[in-house]
Amino acid sequence: MANRGGVEEEERLLEEPKHDEKVSESTARPLEDKVTWRNLPEKKQLLLLALCRLSTPLSNACLLPYLYYLVKSILSDPEHPSASQEISRLTGLLVAAYPIGQMSTSMIWGRLSDAYGRKPVILLGLLISVTANLAFGFSRSIGMLLFWRVLAGMANGILGVMRTMTAEIVKERRYQTRAFLALPLIFNSGRVAALAIGGCLADPVHNLPWLFGPTGIFNFHANPDGVAWTVRYPYALPSLFNGAVLAICLVLATLWLRESLPRRERDRNPGLVIRDSVREFVQRRILRKADAGYTAVEVEEGDVLTADVPVAGPVSGASTPTHYKPKLHRPAFREIWTQHLLKTLLAFALLPLHNATFLHIFPVFLSMPTTSDDEPTIFRFTGGLGLASPTVGVYLATFGICGILLQLFIYPRIQKHLGTLGAFRLANSIFPIAYVFAPYLSLLAEHKTTKWLAMAAILFSQVMARTMAIPSSVILLTEAAPRRSVLGTVHGAGNTLSALASATGPVIGGILLARGINAGAVGFVWWCWLLLVALSALAWSFMLNKVNEDDDSVDAVPLE
Repeated sequence: MANRGGVEEEERLLEEPKHDEKVSESTARPLEDKVTWRNLPEKKQLLLLALCRLSTPLSNACLLPYLYYLVKSILSDPEHPSASQEISRLTGLLVAAYPIGQMSTSMIWGRLSDAYGRKPVILLGLLISVTANLAFGFSRSIGMLLFWRVLAGMANGILGVMRTMTAEIVKERRYQTRAFLALPLIFNSGRVAALAIGGCLADPVHNLPWLFGPTGIFNFHANPDGVAWTVRYPYALPSLFNGAVLAICLVLATLWLRESLPRRERDRNPGLVIRDSVREFVQRRILRKADAGYTAVEVEEGDVLTADVPVAGPVSGASTPTHYKPKLHRPAFREIWTQHLLKTLLAFALLPLHNATFLHIFPVFLSMPTTSDDEPTIFRFTGGLGLASPTVGVYLATFGICGILLQLFIYPRIQKHLGTLGAFRLANSIFPIAYVFAPYLSLLAEHKTTKWLAMAAILFSQVMARTMAIPSSVILLTEAAPRRSVLGTVHGAGNTLSALASATGPVIGGILLARGINAGAVGFVWWCWLLLVALSALAWSFMLNKVNEDDDSVDAVPLE
């Protein structure tokens, strides 16, 4: 026992730099060595990892603009007076099915990645995502739609593995805030594209008649109703697009993504071997390049050559001792869950509990038909805005672009001045404002100019808040991990709770929206669920402990 304690103490000293050393390093850092996107290390690997992250927005966000119309097209009597309530409940189930799948596999993916490596887990998840997306578009029953949504969610339980891989790829702590922004940046970009593409490609016979209509370019058989398969499966085209993009990401990751699990970094990587073999074949057989008589060794950014055995010195011939890195202690499963980590996990879960509900409720609310209330009161009114799926998709995508710009230029400055926890608290204080005023948009349905300005204000507030909250929550969770060796498990747990919240929120939201419509109070779900959860998240954010954030190193993300 004494020996084990000595090993752990030595390990702690190796992993955690002394405060004096960190301060001197910060003060000695030259001005030109400031952290920027340009000098961020391992950009190629981060880009590949971020492209893999596209599996979530393509699988999850693409259907939001047309979800209302997809469910309506499956109902046996879509014009029945109670159809809106039924659609609200079913859309909630479909949105919740995805995070239910995520929740069921997140911890499993995390533990598998800790044992067998990050890359194999990510590649398997992408392969399942491709299959689930393609099959979803050709399903025409609620049961099959739910099945493929759950399977897509199970595949995307790899999100925690991707976050862990980000921390392992970029090892310098001062670069890690920027590195952790790379994945959400691509996620938001993919979300923007997915919302616009999903809305525009849905029901192409009506939304793209010049391509798929009766006189469309692709109507080779002159079908009087339009291209036959799009008439039978009006919502398959967005899924085909998703599957094609994810297949390309799968190929790129197979051929170029490196393993980041420390003890498996040197293992044989079949994907890289295939890539090198193809490159050599192309150069020798197609480009006819002559063999120069030696092999060029390509050292990618971040690669370090280290000796595994003693190496002879250049002059004396003496043996140079090899410095072996001690094996990191991997604590028992029950030892991982410190009080600080558990408090951070709860904050991590409260965010998607209301954010996922908003992402489901808002597009449905915009698509719902308008109603004219004879005597609306401050709390009792109903109806939506009656917008078509392309309009919903493009409008949501436009504000997704705002989120990207905020994430690139505004969030780093806010995080620098307020710190990660301060930015997280500020974001949580904005959410309740958006949720209070959102339902009143239905009263502006007939005001052509005012309703667009009001929608812009609501969307901008919510997008700005989540742009600050999501990366801050990921950084806080990473900082709460007791050791680097359990990052996969910690992020797997975070992803599990996040998925559980993302499943629970839309289900409850769909039920409350249906009840609100039935009671003539469409704001019921906004005020009794979204607002309540957002206020709880705001209060809980003040229960979190402030982490170490030096004035000179606000970009640091301590991992130990």
